[in-house]
Amino acid sequence: MKIICYKDKIIKAINSVVKGVASKTTMPILEGILIQTNDNEIKLTTYDLEIGIEYVMECEVEEQGSTVVNAIMFSEIIRKLPDTEIHISLNSQNLLEIECEGSLYKLATMNPEEFPELPKIEVENSIEIDQNVLKNMIRRTIFAVSSEESRPIFTGSLFEVENNKLSVVAVDGFRLALRTIYLNKQSNNFKAVIPGKTLNEVNKIISDSFESIKIGIAKNQALFEMDNCKVVTRILDGEFLNYKNVIPNNWETRIKVSKSSLQDSFERVSLISASSVEKEKKYPVKVQVDIGKVVISCTNQTGDAKEELYVSTEGKNLEAGFNPKYFLDSLKAIDDEEVFVEFGTSISPCLIKSVENNDYTYMILPIRLKED
Repeated sequence: MKIICYKDKIIKAINSVVKGVASKTTMPILEGILIQTNDNEIKLTTYDLEIGIEYVMECEVEEQGSTVVNAIMFSEIIRKLPDTEIHISLNSQNLLEIECEGSLYKLATMNPEEFPELPKIEVENSIEIDQNVLKNMIRRTIFAVSSEESRPIFTGSLFEVENNKLSVVAVDGFRLALRTIYLNKQSNNFKAVIPGKTLNEVNKIISDSFESIKIGIAKNQALFEMDNCKVVTRILDGEFLNYKNVIPNNWETRIKVSKSSLQDSFERVSLISASSVEKEKKYPVKVQVDIGKVVISCTNQTGDAKEELYVSTEGKNLEAGFNPKYFLDSLKAIDDEEVFVEFGTSISPCLIKSVENNDYTYMILPIRLKED
């Protein structure tokens, strides 16, 4: 194997696939990148048995071949080389030689035939959307994916297509994030729960552009195909939360408020909420809705904080407690100037919704306030 490529191109390829490298494994081959040539292209592949990534790029191939090299060592060497032409070849001792100007490195390799094949996916349902649309949907929901391995189904996001509308839902038991868009092309109804880890990596690979990405769903695998890169991942087993039944349809109290003003107030009050002397103890922020205003406050051993916002209010007066981080995560994921915040009782979920349309809903469970 002998190839010549430019640093910027191979670094882009390495950065795309390196997220599929196994970090903790008893199989050293999974810590490697499989490099394969095909005419005037090379294909880089990584696979940790849960997520597999392939990237194809054009380069000058002087001699065909394949090998597996340790991903971290290979990527770090390439990253630190000058921004110019790089010569990569496999010598007679099966060492991978990397040459660039006055630099020469030789790396041990592994047998490419031992590298596991990526699952062959027979796509049953698929959709095609712009990469920037998917990037936005992931970014604006991924924060609500659970990190608790005790409930593995919630460590992923639900992708549901129904009546040509794509919904992406994340839930961690304390909050829920929902984003929806209507698809341009007719699609079958389907649903699949895709691991949050995969979505984070897909989000890093895709561009903020109008180029399309195809999402294909099979029985227990999902496939993301874009440009010259594809990502294969397992689908999480289990029954996801029936989110439509959980999101309240009615409200008792509703405010219309400037998104940035509400976010700023929560950020300031959370300074007191998070600075408790008892670091393990979580102090809720109190939200009090009166006619024409909302008061956000917190009291603990550190001190008191109080923010008053004049807002448009409907319905009853209300007092409820919330984790300010959950409010802030949701508000940071919203670009609108104004939002509706809807409340039921002091112990029922709160919703943050769009004033203009129904393309997002964020639900936050309250924390019971202590009696004074």
